Amino acid sequence: MIAAIAASASLIVGLILFTHIATRRIEKRFPPVGELVETGAGAIHVVERAPEGRERGAVLLVHGASGNFADMSVALADRVAALGFRVFSVDRPGHGWSARPRSRAAASPELQARALRDALARRGVAEAIVVVHSLAGALGLAMALDAPEFVRGLVLISPASHPWPGGVAWYYTLAASRAFGPLFRRLIVLPAGLATMSAGVSAVFDPNPTPPDYIGRTRLPLVLRPRHFKANAEDVVDLAAHVAALSPRYGAIAAPTAVVTGDRDGVVYAHIHSAGCARDIPGATLTTLAGVGHSPHHSAPDRVVAAILEVDARAGAQAAPPSGPTLAMRRLLVAPGVPKGMPATTMTRSPTPTKPSI
Repeated sequence: MIAAIAASASLIVGLILFTHIATRRIEKRFPPVGELVETGAGAIHVVERAPEGRERGAVLLVHGASGNFADMSVALADRVAALGFRVFSVDRPGHGWSARPRSRAAASPELQARALRDALARRGVAEAIVVVHSLAGALGLAMALDAPEFVRGLVLISPASHPWPGGVAWYYTLAASRAFGPLFRRLIVLPAGLATMSAGVSAVFDPNPTPPDYIGRTRLPLVLRPRHFKANAEDVVDLAAHVAALSPRYGAIAAPTAVVTGDRDGVVYAHIHSAGCARDIPGATLTTLAGVGHSPHHSAPDRVVAAILEVDARAGAQAAPPSGPTLAMRRLLVAPGVPKGMPATTMTRSPTPTKPSI
């Protein structure tokens, strides 16, 4: 009995030490590379890519769950900057190197959106095209509702936006638990996460290949640190309640909106979220990409860039004085006979994913 207790104690101590040492190594390998911009909710890690040639505006890239700024930046920043945009890739509060208030309310998409707007305002940005992926879809939608003057256009990539059937993965619920979360995050998450990370990434990209050196280039091991995984788990667990409150308001979104999704998404139910946004947001367009999984910004980046250019052009048309061309543009965007809020470019509804999904 004594030997068993001693062995268990040694195992626990060993796992705690492993997590501590591995966390330090991960942070040394992936330090901040941008500016830590102070806001009312703590410092936000902002990585800016200067535009090539004449500046035509700002684009804000916001990553989803289990990530950081690099997921969006690696895929899109250079492409978008080459078109003349000033590109800002950010770590959401509690992710990467951004700070996060201790309160559970910090999982709110509205509060996170406010912190990111504050950070960009301190960098002199008054408006931006907001490009969001997956879980950050709720953040982008909240931003468009609460700060319409800031959101010049909205691009939703495989968004999570509406209530869905079922729950979330058990490990998120456990990691977010006040009772058992601290031990789980300090004993299990990091060693188990390192062992299963490659397989998990492949499942997210399926059926598309994982980009070369995706884990290293996107600094993915940062998510396994105890504080980061806590924030990530809280965001995922609390998302359902937040989208239930937000989704009835989507009809008030005025920003030009484009939705880009894959018909093989195994993470988010595209027929609920992407189709729901196209249905509920006035004038929204929906592009469904055949044979693409949960990350169109990596698997089909040119289609996402085209969506950014689309909403930028539509925003310019809206800002112009009423005229014949503006009316013609509107007629192109919303086909005759299409009910209000329904997209003229919706393709076939994506099948229900076979994997556990949001």
